[in-house]
Amino acid sequence: MLTRVKSAVANFMGGMMAGGSNGDHPGGSDMPLKYPYSRPEFLGLSPDEIECSADHIARPILILKETKRLPWSTGYAEVINAGKSTLNEDQACCEVLVVKRRPAGSSTPNRTPLTRRRSSLPNGEGMGPRECLDGSEDLTLHYWALFDGHAGSGVAVAASRLLHHHIALHLQEVTEILCTPNLLPPTCLGEEPINHHLTPTSQRALTRAASLRGAAGAPGSPSTPPTRFFTEKKVSHESLVIGAIENAFKDMDVQIEKEKAVYNISGGCTALVVVYLLGKLYVGNAGDSRAIIIRAGEVIPMSTEFTPESERRRLQFLAYMQPHLLGNEFTHLEFPRRVQRKEVGKRMLYRDFTMAGWAYKTIEDDDLKFPLIYGEGKKVRTYPLAQYEHEADDVLVLGTDGLWDVLSNQEVAEAVTCFLANCDPDDQHRYTMAAQDLVMRARGVLKDRGWRISNDRLGSGDDISVYIIPLMYGNKQN
Repeated sequence: MLTRVKSAVANFMGGMMAGGSNGDHPGGSDMPLKYPYSRPEFLGLSPDEIECSADHIARPILILKETKRLPWSTGYAEVINAGKSTLNEDQACCEVLVVKRRPAGSSTPNRTPLTRRRSSLPNGEGMGPRECLDGSEDLTLHYWALFDGHAGSGVAVAASRLLHHHIALHLQEVTEILCTPNLLPPTCLGEEPINHHLTPTSQRALTRAASLRGAAGAPGSPSTPPTRFFTEKKVSHESLVIGAIENAFKDMDVQIEKEKAVYNISGGCTALVVVYLLGKLYVGNAGDSRAIIIRAGEVIPMSTEFTPESERRRLQFLAYMQPHLLGNEFTHLEFPRRVQRKEVGKRMLYRDFTMAGWAYKTIEDDDLKFPLIYGEGKKVRTYPLAQYEHEADDVLVLGTDGLWDVLSNQEVAEAVTCFLANCDPDDQHRYTMAAQDLVMRARGVLKDRGWRISNDRLGSGDDISVYIIPLMYGNKQN
């Protein structure tokens, strides 16, 4: 559902989430409807307003009634399609979440790991706990997401209600590590973590010594096979966040597949997700939605459409689907270093063909096989927001394909920059109005020959959803 998570899932899930039947009322229409159709909760629409929004002729543009409903004065606007489907198949979600630490002594995630917070103050100020930079607080994250339904709106609605909970569950598993910024994640949980304050020379010596001890073919080892490799990859905190998002995408896919068997959940969907955590933005995309940063007039792409990204993933996928090709000697999983038999039953960092980041799994006997892949694959897109000073016109733009089908990255950047330049920098409505202007430019106006945009080009007849997120408020969180 959710990379270029693809980068998250395979950059934080194949271009669509679980496949499904056609239409919003699939053949099994006698099955109960678990997730009723609606528009994003933060729009605060009444049932009558939701019904009026589904006008395929007038195509009214919906915007936020109150900017305080979203953090950072985020702007949002949407419009329904020109008749392609009865309902608006786009969905959106925005939350500020506090991930609670796992209870002491617990080895399994808390199934209710988060507290949901939506600001009652402008810009998300006073949201509560600060991020755990000193190891003393729970983990606070900001979450924005767009979902574009295919062949029905059911899966998009479900994903908008559930995906952030899956992300929180996986982040909870590594919260203790993320809240200790000076320590590298241990390769195997229970091992002594690596201290950043050690000198590079001493750290390399310790890492090499740890990887040599007990390794097959290592000096002093009872085994005689030739050494394959000794070096151990250093896994960053950033990679743990990426891995958490990637695994959340996979879990969302699994949940949708199971629930489609017993509930009326139509279609599939793409997903574009942004997580702000510990001073960084993480962008995961599965499908054809897109995200760009506009900073000082410069365009910084933050996602790409979901396509195969590396030979690592291609080979790992082949090994996963055709394990007999490995001759029972290799594993399609990748680990930071060779797994040792004494580590069976422990939890160690790993990744598979869907992942750019890393996560923990319980080691099994099959994991003792030699890894098919040992190298770096492409990583999910991250942006070190805290490292830059941002002005009022520096923004992150998220849009479903209805926007990008008719406007290029540069056209979007020029439109947003020009609009914001003519707004009062202190006006908190400026980002919502900019989002409305962008949707209007992509939709166009209705003429005799259909919806038309500038230069009499054909406008977008698809659903269009847009976030405009000002980056300067992220600096105020640090």
